[in-house]
Amino acid sequence: MAHSHDHGSGGHGHSHGAGHVHGSTDKKRVLIAACLTAGFMVAEALGGLLTGSLALLADAGHMLADAIALGLAWYAFHLAGRPATVRLTYGFGRVKTLVAYTNGIAIFAIALWIVYEAWGRLMAPAPVLGGPMLVVATAGLLVNIASFFVLHGGDRESLNMRGAILHVLGDLLGSAAAIAAALVILATGWTPIDPILSVLVSLLILWTAWSLMREAAHVLLEGVPASLDRDVIAKDLEVAVKGVREVHHMHVWSLDGSSNMATLHACLNDGVDAHSAVSAIKKRLAAEHGISHATVEPEFGHCADDDDDHDHDHDHAHHAAPHRGHYH
Repeated sequence: MAHSHDHGSGGHGHSHGAGHVHGSTDKKRVLIAACLTAGFMVAEALGGLLTGSLALLADAGHMLADAIALGLAWYAFHLAGRPATVRLTYGFGRVKTLVAYTNGIAIFAIALWIVYEAWGRLMAPAPVLGGPMLVVATAGLLVNIASFFVLHGGDRESLNMRGAILHVLGDLLGSAAAIAAALVILATGWTPIDPILSVLVSLLILWTAWSLMREAAHVLLEGVPASLDRDVIAKDLEVAVKGVREVHHMHVWSLDGSSNMATLHACLNDGVDAHSAVSAIKKRLAAEHGISHATVEPEFGHCADDDDDHDHDHDHAHHAAPHRGHYH
């Protein structure tokens, strides 16, 4: 039985090249944003302590974590450019997804801390200097807008890039809330608006962080990408590729949220050239479904895995597919 591991010839080179260009520019964008964020974080922290504003301190806390997170995102892009090794045969591409997941956890921790501090402020209101707070918050907003636009031009399909954008967006919202709180305090003297707006921003950030973590976890669990349907792809191969009688034991996953991969068994009609069929399957997967790397095992007659009880048991979904109990 032939067993093919080579890359699909249709579109893999293009996909890899495009990914490399994105990775190179994204790496620079994240580094610029990290420097902007780290630079202003110190000024905002000092401003928060000087004015007594929790909104400013909360935003400075966001910026501290975000400067670290953006630094990690930059390092993830740096690692992703390294070649594969004997021990890491897929290379370091998945580091970006790990960092995205970690960023989500960090955002959760910061937002919960802000909610805790805000509760204390509501119970015991503290004086806030509205004028200096407004100046610092406005400067912070301008810095965050600059960082956001630097990152916004990058690859938004990348989970790592989206995690970086989410951090900066959180800072931007924090600065906007601090400006709003400063204006209310200057106009009315009502200081509870400061912790209230801090909590509202934190709740919004928690929601977006959960979305990022869920997507990153799906990639880490090697789930089928949201844009693909494994059973539909299998059906398409059976219909579109000449000589393919059945496709089963199919797995579809993403390495890093953008590079899609697949393994499958292709049961061929008698007399079909296995090499030609495998080549046609790979080209179809790359051109029609965006799957740049596929491992295809051609078969004649019955599936070899059916002779191995252990493998059969391991393929627990073998009999659980919705419309024909042979996909996996």
